[in-house]
Amino acid sequence: MAAVRCDLEDFAAEMFEPFARADQRRWGEVYLRGLLLDGGRKSVEPMAARLGEDGNRQALAHFVTSSPWDAVHVRARLAWRMQPVIKPTALIVDDTGFLKDGDASACVTRKYTGTAGKVTNCQAGVSLHLASNGVSAAVNWRLFLPGSWDPASPKADPVKVARRAKCAIPAEVGHVEKWQLALDMIDETRSWGIEVPQVIADGGYGDTAAFRLGPEERGLVYVVGISTTTTAQPEHAQPCTPAYSGQGRRPVPAYPEPAQTVKSLVTAAGKRAARPVQWREGSRPGSGRSGHKRMYSRFVALRIRPAGREIRKATAGTELPVRWLLAEWPADQDEPVQFWLSNLPETTPLPVLVRTAKLRWRIENDYREMKQALGLAHFGGRTWPGWHHHVTLVSVAHAFCTLQRLSRSPKKTASA
Repeated sequence: MAAVRCDLEDFAAEMFEPFARADQRRWGEVYLRGLLLDGGRKSVEPMAARLGEDGNRQALAHFVTSSPWDAVHVRARLAWRMQPVIKPTALIVDDTGFLKDGDASACVTRKYTGTAGKVTNCQAGVSLHLASNGVSAAVNWRLFLPGSWDPASPKADPVKVARRAKCAIPAEVGHVEKWQLALDMIDETRSWGIEVPQVIADGGYGDTAAFRLGPEERGLVYVVGISTTTTAQPEHAQPCTPAYSGQGRRPVPAYPEPAQTVKSLVTAAGKRAARPVQWREGSRPGSGRSGHKRMYSRFVALRIRPAGREIRKATAGTELPVRWLLAEWPADQDEPVQFWLSNLPETTPLPVLVRTAKLRWRIENDYREMKQALGLAHFGGRTWPGWHHHVTLVSVAHAFCTLQRLSRSPKKTASA
């Protein structure tokens, strides 16, 4: 820490410049230092114990939980700082679980979470990351509020609704689906002047047609994961208008054959349609040019017409739009294992489709680093503002680590 203390103080001063009071700026820098110091848990009490003379537990707790600073302003400054460094080619959105022992924290609910691999008490946070091939940073967050915490929801739980005031959840905050939170963050990030042309997400978002329509309405392209049961028409399918009988409403154009699952469309194309693509080199030793293992598989790309009620409604009864279906079909597998949809141009080469889809690994890397090293899920407070403050400060600390890593080996990091 001593070697980077001056750099950290300068970075903290830049990030926290909008703070109204000097003591807020001071404790912001101390909190970052606590997150960066070696140690187990990164909640307030153990951080205070490691911070020596700056380890004022009460002051740190007040700063992260109750101090009235705006996390959005800090995130905007972080995005402005990281954009020219990352040179982002995509916005990646996803969500991650925050495990809780009890059920008193804001927005906790009992549900399955991949973080624990079981049903348990947890919060869910949706994040947005600026990403390029070699570097990424989380610059926006939302805490997901389940319907059980929303007094206007038919799923409202009176006990949880009664906790809203104690958790300092703003009265205007209600239940919003995660995919809509992701679109809201895209809009907010763009309002900061951060314009990135591509959106990437996994099947938790891509399976929702309304989410896929969101980037298109904003003039953005997307590459999103989808489940095997997503339905579509083949590219050559054309709607037909049945003959009018002379009675009742005139028939509207419809596709003569039912839509097929994307899995069946790829399976019909056959394993021989798969082509080999290497999308990057990993971190493990291997035969790649840099001495690392090549990330390599086989892929099928088809032009299809995604189906479904939302898509039909958006096209107002005209032809379903043609999109890319990408499927990974490894040589040692009897069937495809992963699927994506994209509105990238028809002329997009297969390697570009694959590399764009596979860029989503950056967000998993960010989550791992923030959770394992920086205590992303260690916030011990129970309030809505405290959660947003903590995840924002962890994102700032993570960005600082990224900048330090780039300054020491920019070529290696940029090509990772």
